[in-house]
Amino acid sequence: MGTLARPFVFAWHFLTGVPLSRGLHEPTAVELASSMAWYPIVGMLIGGGLVLADTGLSKVFEPSVVNVLLIVLAVLLTRGLHQDGLADTLDGLAGGKTPAARLPIMRDPRIGAIGATGLFLSLFLRYAGLMALPQALRVPALLCMPAIGRWAMVTVAWMSPYARSEGGLAASFLPHLSWVHLVAATGGLAAGLVWGFGILSTLVIVLTGSMVVVAVWAGCRLWFGGITGDTLGATNEVSEILFLLLAPLLLRLS
Repeated sequence: MGTLARPFVFAWHFLTGVPLSRGLHEPTAVELASSMAWYPIVGMLIGGGLVLADTGLSKVFEPSVVNVLLIVLAVLLTRGLHQDGLADTLDGLAGGKTPAARLPIMRDPRIGAIGATGLFLSLFLRYAGLMALPQALRVPALLCMPAIGRWAMVTVAWMSPYARSEGGLAASFLPHLSWVHLVAATGGLAAGLVWGFGILSTLVIVLTGSMVVVAVWAGCRLWFGGITGDTLGATNEVSEILFLLLAPLLLRLS
């Protein structure tokens, strides 16, 4: 595997359940950090799969069924990684009064009542967003929605310290995540947004997304002392759902 291709493959393998290479290709910490620059691109490839599925399914099923199947497909493609992170984050918030008390709860593999309720509501809100999505925005929204969530993950990760003092999956490579990776991730996202929505709407989306990221960053620092893999997954879910719910407002700018 080429040196330049390795970070992309690591990003793809981390964010999806679809293997690109049969070899293990053990990544270094620097390569894992570099792979985050590719997260929005991987997101757009996932979004492209959703667009193709939407086109095919719409010829067979009613819109309500199509939207449910798109949600199922998105969960399958990503192995439910981000939904799991959202549920664990909500359980931690509900079950602990301090960061030190919340972090162990988030590592519990069992899902609690608050996590299950939040997960159900997130899927319901995603469905409602898809149902309300104007047809004129459907293709660009499906394409860019996963990219926006992954960009938000990269941005929050760059801004935040790692929460667990004992270390974790991301602790070894997050210190290598730099502004160069963030700029590359932002450029990849912006290219897709400009193609799908135009320059003005892209500026609005990035500005709104930046405000969401700052709010998530502040919440992570206050409630958990930093980020974890679970809070990054929750960041993706919150960002994608808000984008879907707010996307119809973009028509007023056109």
